[in-house]
Amino acid sequence: MAEKEFAYAVARIRCKELSLLDGAFLGQLVSARDEDDCLRMLAEKGWESAPAEEMLAAEEEKTWALIRELVPDQLELFDALLYEADFHNLKAAVKAVFMNADPTRLFLARGTAEPKELYRAVKERDWEALPDHLREAGQEAMDVLLHTRDGQLCDVILDRAALDAIRAAAKRSGSELLESWAERRVAAADMKTAVRCARTKKPLSFVQKALAPCATLDVEALAQAVVEGEDEVAAFLLSTPYGETAKALEESFSAFERRCDNLLIEEIRPQKYNPFTISPLAAYVLARENEVKCVRMILSGKRNALSEEAIREKVRETYV
Repeated sequence: MAEKEFAYAVARIRCKELSLLDGAFLGQLVSARDEDDCLRMLAEKGWESAPAEEMLAAEEEKTWALIRELVPDQLELFDALLYEADFHNLKAAVKAVFMNADPTRLFLARGTAEPKELYRAVKERDWEALPDHLREAGQEAMDVLLHTRDGQLCDVILDRAALDAIRAAAKRSGSELLESWAERRVAAADMKTAVRCARTKKPLSFVQKALAPCATLDVEALAQAVVEGEDEVAAFLLSTPYGETAKALEESFSAFERRCDNLLIEEIRPQKYNPFTISPLAAYVLARENEVKCVRMILSGKRNALSEEAIREKVRETYV
């Protein structure tokens, strides 16, 4: 895309950013009476007037419809942001084939691969029909599930492969923003996995399979810390660029997860301003994904009658 075309796309994104939800509005949602009150407030902000999950799906589709409109010939630049949906759909297909179930309602609409084709390829063991980034992991996950019936190990294989694919796609994109975001995305996932594995006392072999390599964490040292216990994981994290996550872990696991996720928003904020690259477009997509995630958490909390304090603890920082 020529620089002036990027400039036009970024100008459109700047207008869209004005309608992003800020922290103050999310606070109002948290304080709302119930889920219906939240849905009404969101509708007043221009969100789809529909039941919760339909509304959230519609808002996600709006984001990607805009990107398809702005860069119709260069969607591959956004593969790093689409691969998570691909691996989610592959996981649904693998488990559906194993259980002889219909995965249709579990599929996400976005992604680079057609969900029904993924399901067909897995069902028929037509691994060559899968895209390169899904092929090896899909076959391995299916084999593991068939031979061990270990659904958790199947998840680990696909989740690790997703992280590897996201990082590789971000590097291919040539976007400094996507590369730095993907690095933190992998690091955040590794840190969450490490704490969960420490709490459930997973063996070293399992931990090593689950952690994805990244530049800002020594995953071999992190894996060794995991088998020594959660305190050792926290001590290890204090020695990394993500030391504040260890302090959050002292508060609660929910606070720790929130701090890990906030690292991603903090990474994209200062890199959104170059009008001649895809970075502002990618930053907008990530901001919208974070926004939808926060709203989903709030609605779920209201639906399950959680206290305002409990819901507030889960809400992430916003882009604006």
